[in-house]
Amino acid sequence: MRLSIALTAVLCTVAVQASSPAPSAAQALPRVVIQTALGDVEVEIDSVHAPITAANFLRYVDLGFYRFGRFYRTVRADNQPDKKVKIEVVQAGLDSLRVKDFPPIKLERTSVTTLSHKDGTISMARDGPETATSDFFICIGDQPSLDFAGKRNPDGQGFAAFGRVVLGMDVVRKIHQSPAQGQALEPPVRILNIVRKATG
Repeated sequence: MRLSIALTAVLCTVAVQASSPAPSAAQALPRVVIQTALGDVEVEIDSVHAPITAANFLRYVDLGFYRFGRFYRTVRADNQPDKKVKIEVVQAGLDSLRVKDFPPIKLERTSVTTLSHKDGTISMARDGPETATSDFFICIGDQPSLDFAGKRNPDGQGFAAFGRVVLGMDVVRKIHQSPAQGQALEPPVRILNIVRKATG
């Protein structure tokens, strides 16, 4: 009798688990494809840990604002001689002659989001702490000085990481090593568009 009750309990537990969605499926994050003249870069957007920054970026994506944008800046070890704290990133933005920015968003600090500026991290460019709009950058190699309390930015607030490259880091590195005048890519690398990747 006790064996029968125990077996029934086990079977009920298995049935409940089978009918419940897998945690990974329930927490699937949106992905976008950055289509550039040098190839595609697929990025996972962390809308769970950085919801404000993710929603802001995806608004620009969904409205097609990044179409005809460009990667215009590369920061390498050899082109930041006056900086004590060096970084390696590529930076991109809209075609400002075609579309305009939305108002700046609140800075989601990495001390709150728990995200870090690792190799392939996508993050929002900014000047002051609450000034990020549409420009973004991608890290080449780990860049802890861009996190909260990092020393790259004098205010110590860091930048708002909001996702990571999952495919196409070879394209990012190709952009990073493209010809440049100082930190300005010459010519800029064209963004054909940034689109959401279809799910399912």
